[in-house]
Amino acid sequence: MPPSLQRRLGTPDAVVLGLAAMLGTGVFAVWPVAAAAAGPWLLVAVVLAAVVASCNAASTADLAVAHPRSGGGYVYGRELLTPGAGRLAGVAFLVGKSASAAAAAGVFGAYVLPAQPLVTAVAVVVAVTALNVAGVRWTARGAWGLVGGTLAVLLVVVVVGLAGAGVATEMPVAATAGAAPEPVVSGGGLGVLTAAGLVFFAFAGYARIATLAEEVREPRRTLRRAVAIALGVTLVTYLLVAAALLAALGWERLAAEPSPLAAVVEASGAPALGVLVRVGAAVAASSALLSVLVGVSRTALAMARTGELPRGLAAIGRRGTPWRADLAGGAVAVVVAVLAGPAAAIALSACSVLVYYAVVNAAALRLPRDLRAWPHWTSWAGLLLCVGLAALLPVQQVVVTAVALATGWALATALGRRATRPGAGDRTRQ
Repeated sequence: MPPSLQRRLGTPDAVVLGLAAMLGTGVFAVWPVAAAAAGPWLLVAVVLAAVVASCNAASTADLAVAHPRSGGGYVYGRELLTPGAGRLAGVAFLVGKSASAAAAAGVFGAYVLPAQPLVTAVAVVVAVTALNVAGVRWTARGAWGLVGGTLAVLLVVVVVGLAGAGVATEMPVAATAGAAPEPVVSGGGLGVLTAAGLVFFAFAGYARIATLAEEVREPRRTLRRAVAIALGVTLVTYLLVAAALLAALGWERLAAEPSPLAAVVEASGAPALGVLVRVGAAVAASSALLSVLVGVSRTALAMARTGELPRGLAAIGRRGTPWRADLAGGAVAVVVAVLAGPAAAIALSACSVLVYYAVVNAAALRLPRDLRAWPHWTSWAGLLLCVGLAALLPVQQVVVTAVALATGWALATALGRRATRPGAGDRTRQ
Protein backbone atom coordinates (compact mmCIF):
# COMPACT_ATOMS: atom_id res chain seq x y z
CA MET A 1 0.00 0.00 0.00
CA PRO A 2 1.62 3.32 -1.08
CA PRO A 3 1.92 6.10 1.51
CA SER A 4 -1.00 8.51 1.55
CA LEU A 5 -0.91 12.28 1.37
CA GLN A 6 -2.01 14.24 4.44
CA ARG A 7 -5.60 15.55 4.65
CA ARG A 8 -4.95 19.13 5.70
CA LEU A 9 -7.10 21.27 3.38
CA GLY A 10 -10.60 22.58 4.11
CA THR A 11 -13.22 24.10 1.79
CA PRO A 12 -11.75 27.63 1.74
CA ASP A 13 -8.29 26.34 0.82
CA ALA A 14 -9.72 24.13 -1.93
CA VAL A 15 -11.76 27.02 -3.35
CA VAL A 16 -8.77 29.35 -3.42
CA LEU A 17 -6.54 26.76 -5.07
CA GLY A 18 -9.21 26.29 -7.75
CA LEU A 19 -9.50 30.05 -8.23
CA ALA A 20 -5.71 30.30 -8.43
CA ALA A 21 -5.82 27.98 -11.43
CA MET A 22 -8.83 29.63 -13.11
CA LEU A 23 -8.12 33.32 -12.44
CA GLY A 24 -4.65 33.14 -13.87
CA THR A 25 -3.15 33.21 -17.33
CA GLY A 26 -6.43 32.84 -19.20
CA VAL A 27 -8.13 36.01 -17.98
CA PHE A 28 -5.16 38.08 -19.20
CA ALA A 29 -4.32 36.18 -22.38
CA VAL A 30 -7.40 34.54 -23.94
CA TRP A 31 -9.54 37.54 -24.92
CA PRO A 32 -7.87 38.65 -28.20
CA VAL A 33 -8.01 35.25 -29.89
CA ALA A 34 -11.50 34.59 -28.51
CA ALA A 35 -12.77 37.95 -29.79
CA ALA A 36 -11.16 37.27 -33.16
CA ALA A 37 -13.20 34.08 -33.41
CA ALA A 38 -16.51 35.17 -31.89
CA GLY A 39 -16.61 38.79 -33.05
CA PRO A 40 -19.38 40.75 -31.29
CA TRP A 41 -20.76 37.51 -29.80
CA LEU A 42 -17.92 37.12 -27.29
CA LEU A 43 -20.22 37.16 -24.27
CA VAL A 44 -22.20 34.28 -25.78
CA ALA A 45 -18.95 32.32 -26.08
CA VAL A 46 -18.17 33.01 -22.41
CA VAL A 47 -21.60 31.75 -21.35
CA LEU A 48 -21.23 28.63 -23.52
CA ALA A 49 -17.81 27.94 -22.05
CA ALA A 50 -19.37 28.27 -18.61
CA VAL A 51 -22.08 25.77 -19.53
CA VAL A 52 -19.43 23.26 -20.61
CA ALA A 53 -17.46 23.97 -17.46
CA SER A 54 -20.57 23.48 -15.31
CA CYS A 55 -21.33 20.09 -16.85
CA ASN A 56 -17.72 19.05 -16.42
CA ALA A 57 -17.67 20.37 -12.86
CA ALA A 58 -20.74 18.31 -11.96
CA SER A 59 -19.07 15.15 -13.27
CA THR A 60 -15.79 16.06 -11.60
CA ALA A 61 -17.40 16.67 -8.21
CA ASP A 62 -19.35 13.39 -8.24
CA LEU A 63 -16.29 11.42 -9.30
CA ALA A 64 -14.02 13.10 -6.77
CA VAL A 65 -16.41 12.22 -3.95
CA ALA A 66 -16.74 8.61 -5.11
CA HIS A 67 -12.96 8.25 -5.62
CA PRO A 68 -11.27 10.65 -3.15
CA ARG A 69 -7.68 10.02 -4.20
CA SER A 70 -5.08 12.02 -6.09
CA GLY A 71 -5.05 11.54 -9.84
CA GLY A 72 -8.36 13.02 -11.04
CA GLY A 73 -9.47 11.79 -14.47
CA TYR A 74 -6.63 9.27 -14.61
CA VAL A 75 -8.06 7.40 -11.62
CA TYR A 76 -11.67 7.79 -12.78
CA GLY A 77 -10.93 6.47 -16.27
CA ARG A 78 -9.01 3.46 -15.00
CA GLU A 79 -11.58 2.41 -12.42
CA LEU A 80 -14.80 3.14 -14.32
CA LEU A 81 -13.81 2.71 -17.98
CA THR A 82 -10.57 0.96 -19.02
CA PRO A 83 -6.87 1.32 -18.17
CA GLY A 84 -6.37 2.79 -21.63
CA ALA A 85 -9.02 5.45 -21.07
CA GLY A 86 -7.46 6.39 -17.75
CA ARG A 87 -4.07 6.53 -19.40
CA LEU A 88 -5.44 8.90 -22.06
CA ALA A 89 -6.90 11.17 -19.38
CA GLY A 90 -3.65 11.16 -17.44
CA VAL A 91 -1.55 11.98 -20.48
CA ALA A 92 -4.01 14.69 -21.61
CA PHE A 93 -3.91 16.25 -18.16
CA LEU A 94 -0.12 16.20 -17.98
CA VAL A 95 0.26 17.63 -21.50
CA GLY A 96 -2.47 20.24 -21.05
CA LYS A 97 -1.41 21.45 -17.63
CA SER A 98 2.31 21.39 -18.41
CA ALA A 99 1.52 23.60 -21.38
CA SER A 100 -0.65 25.79 -19.17
CA ALA A 101 2.20 26.14 -16.67
CA ALA A 102 4.55 27.12 -19.48
CA ALA A 103 2.04 29.70 -20.72
CA ALA A 104 1.71 31.16 -17.23
CA ALA A 105 5.48 31.40 -16.91
CA GLY A 106 5.68 33.09 -20.31
CA VAL A 107 3.08 35.69 -19.33
CA PHE A 108 4.99 36.33 -16.10
CA GLY A 109 8.24 36.84 -18.02
CA ALA A 110 6.65 39.16 -20.57
CA TYR A 111 5.18 41.42 -17.87
CA VAL A 112 7.98 41.36 -15.29
CA LEU A 113 11.08 41.58 -17.50
CA PRO A 114 10.19 42.09 -21.17
CA ALA A 115 13.88 42.32 -22.12
CA GLN A 116 14.55 38.78 -20.85
CA PRO A 117 11.15 37.04 -20.75
CA LEU A 118 12.46 33.49 -21.17
CA VAL A 119 15.03 33.75 -18.38
CA THR A 120 12.36 35.21 -16.10
CA ALA A 121 9.90 32.47 -17.06
CA VAL A 122 12.39 29.74 -16.19
CA ALA A 123 13.23 31.44 -12.89
CA VAL A 124 9.59 31.65 -11.80
CA VAL A 125 9.02 27.96 -12.59
CA VAL A 126 12.00 27.07 -10.41
CA ALA A 127 10.74 29.26 -7.56
CA VAL A 128 7.19 27.88 -7.69
CA THR A 129 8.45 24.30 -7.86
CA ALA A 130 10.38 24.95 -4.65
CA LEU A 131 7.14 26.14 -3.00
CA ASN A 132 5.35 22.98 -4.07
CA VAL A 133 8.10 20.74 -2.74
CA ALA A 134 7.85 22.59 0.57
CA GLY A 135 4.25 21.43 1.06
CA VAL A 136 0.60 21.89 0.10
CA ARG A 137 -0.23 24.09 3.09
CA TRP A 138 2.38 26.64 2.05
CA THR A 139 1.01 26.52 -1.49
CA ALA A 140 -2.53 27.16 -0.22
CA ARG A 141 -1.44 30.12 1.90
CA GLY A 142 0.41 31.64 -1.02
CA ALA A 143 -2.65 31.20 -3.22
CA TRP A 144 -4.79 33.25 -0.81
CA GLY A 145 -2.67 36.36 -1.37
CA LEU A 146 -2.31 35.79 -5.09
CA VAL A 147 -6.03 35.31 -5.72
CA GLY A 148 -6.90 38.38 -3.66
CA GLY A 149 -4.49 40.52 -5.65
CA THR A 150 -5.77 39.21 -8.97
CA LEU A 151 -9.41 39.91 -8.09
CA ALA A 152 -8.51 43.45 -7.01
CA VAL A 153 -6.77 44.16 -10.33
CA LEU A 154 -9.64 42.70 -12.35
CA LEU A 155 -12.08 44.89 -10.41
CA VAL A 156 -10.09 47.96 -11.47
CA VAL A 157 -10.29 46.85 -15.12
CA VAL A 158 -14.05 46.26 -14.88
CA VAL A 159 -14.77 49.65 -13.27
CA VAL A 160 -12.54 51.60 -15.67
CA GLY A 161 -13.79 49.70 -18.73
CA LEU A 162 -17.50 50.10 -17.97
CA ALA A 163 -17.13 53.72 -16.86
CA GLY A 164 -15.15 54.75 -19.93
CA ALA A 165 -16.97 52.87 -22.69
CA GLY A 166 -15.39 53.50 -26.07
CA VAL A 167 -12.46 55.57 -24.80
CA ALA A 168 -9.80 53.21 -26.17
CA THR A 169 -11.31 52.33 -29.55
CA GLU A 170 -9.34 55.01 -31.40
CA MET A 171 -5.98 54.47 -29.71
CA PRO A 172 -3.25 52.78 -31.81
CA VAL A 173 -2.70 49.09 -31.12
CA ALA A 174 0.50 48.38 -29.24
CA ALA A 175 3.23 47.08 -31.54
CA THR A 176 4.58 44.16 -29.53
CA ALA A 177 5.76 40.69 -30.22
CA GLY A 178 3.11 38.02 -29.81
CA ALA A 179 0.23 40.19 -30.95
CA ALA A 180 -3.16 38.61 -31.34
CA PRO A 181 -3.50 36.19 -34.28
CA GLU A 182 -5.67 36.75 -37.31
CA PRO A 183 -9.34 35.89 -36.75
CA VAL A 184 -10.18 32.20 -37.08
CA VAL A 185 -13.81 33.03 -37.82
CA SER A 186 -15.23 36.55 -37.53
CA GLY A 187 -18.39 35.87 -35.59
CA GLY A 188 -21.13 33.44 -36.50
CA GLY A 189 -22.02 30.07 -35.01
CA LEU A 190 -18.73 28.31 -35.70
CA GLY A 191 -16.77 31.30 -34.47
CA VAL A 192 -18.67 31.34 -31.19
CA LEU A 193 -18.00 27.62 -30.70
CA THR A 194 -14.30 28.06 -31.46
CA ALA A 195 -14.11 30.96 -29.03
CA ALA A 196 -15.93 28.92 -26.39
CA GLY A 197 -13.29 26.20 -26.67
CA LEU A 198 -10.56 28.77 -26.14
CA VAL A 199 -12.33 30.51 -23.25
CA PHE A 200 -12.92 27.12 -21.63
CA PHE A 201 -9.15 26.89 -21.18
CA ALA A 202 -9.49 29.73 -18.67
CA PHE A 203 -12.26 27.94 -16.74
CA ALA A 204 -10.56 24.58 -16.38
CA GLY A 205 -8.88 25.12 -13.01
CA TYR A 206 -11.54 23.22 -11.05
CA ALA A 207 -9.68 20.05 -12.07
CA ARG A 208 -7.07 21.33 -9.66
CA ILE A 209 -9.57 20.78 -6.84
CA ALA A 210 -10.23 17.18 -7.88
CA THR A 211 -6.52 16.35 -7.91
CA LEU A 212 -6.44 17.36 -4.24
CA ALA A 213 -9.04 14.73 -3.31
CA GLU A 214 -6.51 12.83 -1.21
CA GLU A 215 -5.53 15.96 0.71
CA VAL A 216 -8.87 17.53 1.73
CA ARG A 217 -10.80 16.95 4.92
CA GLU A 218 -14.34 15.53 4.54
CA PRO A 219 -14.05 14.96 0.74
CA ARG A 220 -17.80 14.38 0.18
CA ARG A 221 -18.77 17.82 1.44
CA THR A 222 -15.62 19.78 0.66
CA LEU A 223 -15.11 18.81 -2.99
CA ARG A 224 -18.66 19.49 -4.17
CA ARG A 225 -18.87 22.83 -2.39
CA ALA A 226 -15.40 23.94 -3.50
CA VAL A 227 -16.02 23.17 -7.19
CA ALA A 228 -19.38 24.97 -7.24
CA ILE A 229 -18.13 28.06 -5.41
CA ALA A 230 -14.94 28.41 -7.45
CA LEU A 231 -16.78 28.01 -10.75
CA GLY A 232 -19.47 30.52 -9.78
CA VAL A 233 -16.95 33.19 -8.76
CA THR A 234 -14.99 32.63 -11.97
CA LEU A 235 -18.06 32.88 -14.22
CA VAL A 236 -19.18 36.20 -12.73
CA THR A 237 -15.64 37.57 -12.95
CA TYR A 238 -15.15 36.55 -16.59
CA LEU A 239 -18.51 37.95 -17.70
CA LEU A 240 -17.72 41.29 -16.05
CA VAL A 241 -14.20 41.43 -17.54
CA ALA A 242 -15.44 40.51 -21.04
CA ALA A 243 -18.22 43.10 -20.87
CA ALA A 244 -15.76 45.78 -19.76
CA LEU A 245 -13.33 44.95 -22.56
CA LEU A 246 -16.05 45.02 -25.21
CA ALA A 247 -17.41 48.31 -23.86
CA ALA A 248 -14.03 50.02 -23.78
CA LEU A 249 -12.36 48.55 -26.88
CA GLY A 250 -14.99 47.09 -29.16
CA TRP A 251 -14.50 43.58 -30.51
CA GLU A 252 -12.32 44.61 -33.50
CA ARG A 253 -9.81 46.45 -31.32
CA LEU A 254 -9.96 43.71 -28.67
CA ALA A 255 -9.13 41.07 -31.32
CA ALA A 256 -5.99 43.00 -32.35
CA GLU A 257 -4.76 44.13 -28.92
CA PRO A 258 -2.04 41.92 -27.37
CA SER A 259 -2.54 43.42 -23.88
CA PRO A 260 -6.22 44.39 -23.74
CA LEU A 261 -6.58 44.74 -19.96
CA ALA A 262 -3.60 47.09 -19.80
CA ALA A 263 -4.89 49.01 -22.86
CA VAL A 264 -8.23 49.68 -21.15
CA VAL A 265 -6.75 51.25 -18.02
CA GLU A 266 -3.94 53.07 -19.84
CA ALA A 267 -6.57 54.76 -22.01
CA SER A 268 -8.09 56.24 -18.86
CA GLY A 269 -5.15 58.64 -18.55
CA ALA A 270 -3.82 57.11 -15.33
CA PRO A 271 -0.43 55.46 -16.07
CA ALA A 272 -0.27 54.08 -12.54
CA LEU A 273 -3.30 51.93 -13.29
CA GLY A 274 -1.49 50.45 -16.28
CA VAL A 275 1.43 49.55 -14.06
CA LEU A 276 -0.98 48.02 -11.57
CA VAL A 277 -2.55 45.81 -14.23
CA ARG A 278 0.84 44.65 -15.52
CA VAL A 279 1.88 43.76 -11.99
CA GLY A 280 -1.46 42.03 -11.53
CA ALA A 281 -0.86 39.96 -14.67
CA ALA A 282 2.43 38.78 -13.20
CA VAL A 283 0.70 37.96 -9.90
CA ALA A 284 -2.05 36.04 -11.71
CA ALA A 285 0.47 34.10 -13.76
CA SER A 286 2.30 33.17 -10.56
CA SER A 287 -0.99 32.11 -9.01
CA ALA A 288 -1.85 29.86 -11.95
CA LEU A 289 1.63 28.38 -12.04
CA LEU A 290 1.55 27.70 -8.32
CA SER A 291 -1.72 25.80 -8.57
CA VAL A 292 -1.28 24.02 -11.91
CA LEU A 293 2.09 22.48 -11.09
CA VAL A 294 0.64 20.87 -7.97
CA GLY A 295 -2.08 19.26 -10.10
CA VAL A 296 0.53 17.99 -12.55
CA SER A 297 2.56 16.38 -9.79
CA ARG A 298 -0.49 14.67 -8.22
CA THR A 299 -1.51 13.12 -11.54
CA ALA A 300 2.08 12.03 -12.12
CA LEU A 301 2.03 10.50 -8.63
CA ALA A 302 -1.07 8.44 -9.47
CA MET A 303 0.40 7.22 -12.78
CA ALA A 304 3.71 6.36 -11.10
CA ARG A 305 1.86 4.24 -8.55
CA THR A 306 0.51 2.05 -11.36
CA GLY A 307 3.83 1.90 -13.21
CA GLU A 308 2.74 4.04 -16.18
CA LEU A 309 5.34 6.61 -15.20
CA PRO A 310 8.68 5.82 -13.50
CA ARG A 311 7.93 4.48 -10.02
CA GLY A 312 10.40 6.84 -8.42
CA LEU A 313 7.88 9.67 -8.99
CA ALA A 314 5.58 8.06 -6.39
CA ALA A 315 7.96 8.88 -3.52
CA ILE A 316 6.38 10.91 -0.68
CA GLY A 317 8.83 13.12 1.21
CA ARG A 318 8.97 14.05 4.89
CA ARG A 319 6.73 17.05 4.30
CA GLY A 320 4.00 14.80 2.93
CA THR A 321 4.43 15.86 -0.71
CA PRO A 322 5.44 13.89 -3.84
CA TRP A 323 8.65 15.86 -4.19
CA ARG A 324 10.08 13.94 -7.14
CA ALA A 325 6.85 14.41 -9.10
CA ASP A 326 6.94 18.12 -8.18
CA LEU A 327 10.47 18.43 -9.55
CA ALA A 328 9.60 16.50 -12.72
CA GLY A 329 6.56 18.70 -13.38
CA GLY A 330 8.65 21.83 -13.02
CA ALA A 331 11.28 20.45 -15.40
CA VAL A 332 8.68 19.66 -18.08
CA ALA A 333 7.19 23.15 -17.76
CA VAL A 334 10.62 24.67 -18.29
CA VAL A 335 11.14 22.60 -21.45
CA VAL A 336 7.76 23.64 -22.90
CA ALA A 337 8.40 27.29 -22.01
CA VAL A 338 11.72 27.17 -23.87
CA LEU A 339 10.35 25.40 -26.95
CA ALA A 340 7.02 27.23 -27.31
CA GLY A 341 5.73 30.73 -26.64
CA PRO A 342 2.71 31.50 -24.44
CA ALA A 343 0.24 31.56 -27.36
CA ALA A 344 1.26 28.12 -28.64
CA ALA A 345 1.21 26.74 -25.11
CA ILE A 346 -2.33 28.02 -24.54
CA ALA A 347 -3.54 26.41 -27.77
CA LEU A 348 -2.02 23.05 -26.83
CA SER A 349 -3.48 23.26 -23.33
CA ALA A 350 -7.01 24.11 -24.53
CA CYS A 351 -7.30 21.09 -26.81
CA SER A 352 -5.68 18.68 -24.33
CA VAL A 353 -7.93 19.78 -21.47
CA LEU A 354 -11.05 19.26 -23.57
CA VAL A 355 -9.91 15.70 -24.31
CA TYR A 356 -9.28 15.16 -20.60
CA TYR A 357 -12.80 16.23 -19.70
CA ALA A 358 -14.32 14.07 -22.41
CA VAL A 359 -12.87 11.07 -20.56
CA VAL A 360 -14.02 12.46 -17.19
CA ASN A 361 -17.61 12.79 -18.42
CA ALA A 362 -17.56 9.30 -19.93
CA ALA A 363 -16.37 7.93 -16.58
CA ALA A 364 -19.09 9.82 -14.71
CA LEU A 365 -21.74 8.09 -16.83
CA ARG A 366 -20.68 4.82 -15.20
CA LEU A 367 -21.32 6.00 -11.65
CA PRO A 368 -24.27 4.33 -9.84
CA ARG A 369 -27.25 6.61 -9.32
CA ASP A 370 -26.79 6.69 -5.55
CA LEU A 371 -23.30 8.14 -5.96
CA ARG A 372 -24.42 11.01 -8.18
CA ALA A 373 -25.63 14.40 -7.01
CA TRP A 374 -26.26 15.53 -10.60
CA PRO A 375 -28.38 13.93 -13.37
CA HIS A 376 -26.80 11.81 -16.10
CA TRP A 377 -27.67 14.32 -18.81
CA THR A 378 -25.07 16.75 -17.47
CA SER A 379 -22.33 14.20 -18.17
CA TRP A 380 -23.72 13.45 -21.65
CA ALA A 381 -23.81 17.17 -22.43
CA GLY A 382 -20.28 17.64 -21.12
CA LEU A 383 -18.95 14.72 -23.17
CA LEU A 384 -20.53 15.89 -26.44
CA LEU A 385 -19.58 19.53 -25.95
CA CYS A 386 -15.96 18.72 -25.09
CA VAL A 387 -15.53 16.56 -28.20
CA GLY A 388 -17.26 19.14 -30.38
CA LEU A 389 -15.33 22.15 -29.12
CA ALA A 390 -12.00 20.31 -29.38
CA ALA A 391 -12.76 19.36 -32.99
CA LEU A 392 -13.65 22.97 -33.86
CA LEU A 393 -10.34 24.43 -32.71
CA PRO A 394 -7.93 25.38 -35.52
CA VAL A 395 -6.69 22.32 -37.41
CA GLN A 396 -3.01 22.91 -36.58
CA GLN A 397 -3.74 22.93 -32.87
CA VAL A 398 -5.79 19.76 -33.11
CA VAL A 399 -3.02 17.95 -35.01
CA VAL A 400 -0.28 18.99 -32.57
CA THR A 401 -2.43 17.88 -29.64
CA ALA A 402 -3.21 14.53 -31.28
CA VAL A 403 0.49 13.83 -31.89
CA ALA A 404 1.44 14.80 -28.32
CA LEU A 405 -1.30 12.68 -26.76
CA ALA A 406 -0.60 9.66 -28.98
CA THR A 407 3.11 9.79 -28.17
CA GLY A 408 2.51 10.15 -24.44
CA TRP A 409 -0.10 7.39 -24.44
CA ALA A 410 2.26 4.99 -26.24
CA LEU A 411 5.10 5.70 -23.80
CA ALA A 412 2.83 5.25 -20.77
CA THR A 413 1.51 1.99 -22.24
CA ALA A 414 5.01 0.66 -22.75
CA LEU A 415 6.01 1.56 -19.20
CA GLY A 416 2.84 -0.02 -17.82
CA ARG A 417 3.44 -3.29 -19.65
CA ARG A 418 7.03 -3.38 -18.49
CA ALA A 419 5.93 -2.84 -14.88
CA THR A 420 3.59 -5.85 -15.03
CA ARG A 421 6.09 -8.31 -16.49
CA PRO A 422 7.12 -11.22 -14.23
CA GLY A 423 10.03 -10.15 -12.08
CA ALA A 424 9.29 -6.44 -12.43
CA GLY A 425 7.84 -6.27 -8.93
CA ASP A 426 4.32 -6.21 -7.58
CA ARG A 427 2.11 -3.68 -9.24
CA THR A 428 0.96 -0.94 -6.92
CA ARG A 429 -2.84 -0.76 -6.86
CA GLN A 430 -4.96 2.21 -6.10
